[in-house]
Amino acid sequence: MSIRALHRRRNVLKGAAVALSAAVALTCATGTGTAAEASGGHGATQRALDALERAGMPGVAAEVKDARGKWFGSAGYADTATKRKRTPADHVRAGSNTKSFVAVVLLQLEAEGRLRLDDPVERWLPGVLRGNGYDGTKVTVRQLLNHTSGVHDMVSTPEWREYMNGPGFLAHRYETRTPRQIVDMALKYAPDFEPGTGWNYSNTNYVLAGMIIEKVTGHTYAHEAEQRIVKRLKLRETTFPGTDPTMPAPHPIGYSKLYAANPGPEVYDATEYNPAWSGATGEVISTTGDLNRYYSALIKGELLPPAQQRELLDTVETGTFYEYGAGLIVRTLSCGVKVYGHDGIVWGSLTSSATTADGKHTLTFHINGDWLEDGKPYEDVFEAEFCGKG
Repeated sequence: MSIRALHRRRNVLKGAAVALSAAVALTCATGTGTAAEASGGHGATQRALDALERAGMPGVAAEVKDARGKWFGSAGYADTATKRKRTPADHVRAGSNTKSFVAVVLLQLEAEGRLRLDDPVERWLPGVLRGNGYDGTKVTVRQLLNHTSGVHDMVSTPEWREYMNGPGFLAHRYETRTPRQIVDMALKYAPDFEPGTGWNYSNTNYVLAGMIIEKVTGHTYAHEAEQRIVKRLKLRETTFPGTDPTMPAPHPIGYSKLYAANPGPEVYDATEYNPAWSGATGEVISTTGDLNRYYSALIKGELLPPAQQRELLDTVETGTFYEYGAGLIVRTLSCGVKVYGHDGIVWGSLTSSATTADGKHTLTFHINGDWLEDGKPYEDVFEAEFCGKG
């Protein structure tokens, strides 16, 4: 899910000793907090992380890869009870960064001649988009990827709020829903607009995209992403957990107010849940370092031929502060720099990645809390890192 949806989701749900030793080594080598300030490197970014902690977030961690090497900064805690600090080795639920992986698989399949982005959804999923104002012959794969399909977002339905907000999350978090069940939850409601005539961030689009990958290849989208992207780039800490609710160690606790309509002060541990609820819209687990490697490689053209790279970067206007490509958020910052990546929000987890157009300066940061009401301190991290604004 995008950070634009963060504000909506507050109401409608729009989340080993060797590893730890490596994390400590990286932190010591690259510096955090005042060390970064003293070096003149990432002081503004560290201040932006500190501001997120002051805004009430339990913990935040950021990793940067640029011409000077790697830098890691943090504020707050991975576990507020034990005061365990955030580390570069932390595994995080990266939420809608999953959409970027799914889009790349479909673009690769197009490059192989196995489908076209202008194929109607009906060709691959006959009968799925039919009735109640839906016509699968008029919705294309491309429109799923750039959110111009008009397909209603399942996260915006009363059923989703009942099942996965507030007490519903605690009751249903370990249950499994199939992709078709998730899609049907959305299709009970009419389209948001005629295909190709508007833009609206809809998680349902990517559930359908995942189903198309399975129809074309005979394998799940997760299998294809692992074979085509994860193994190719040696993203050793990136996984698609399927229905496994647990997190690999080390990981922060995912603190959540469960997107209740009127949350009180109570904060819950939402670290574990069945990722099938997120599926192709938000299943992936990764680390800040792996996500930096992924987006840098993607924007450099290491995963797609030139024609599909152009499709990836062919953005549409969204009426927000960013443009949207094929599973890609493009921000134009106040200093004129464009950065390419994605945001992800799931229970207890906020993750964002962004890289410059040459892939040489990449940032990923993660918050292990999900009730940030003001988007400004979130966006300030990008401004700090890429524009030096604090």
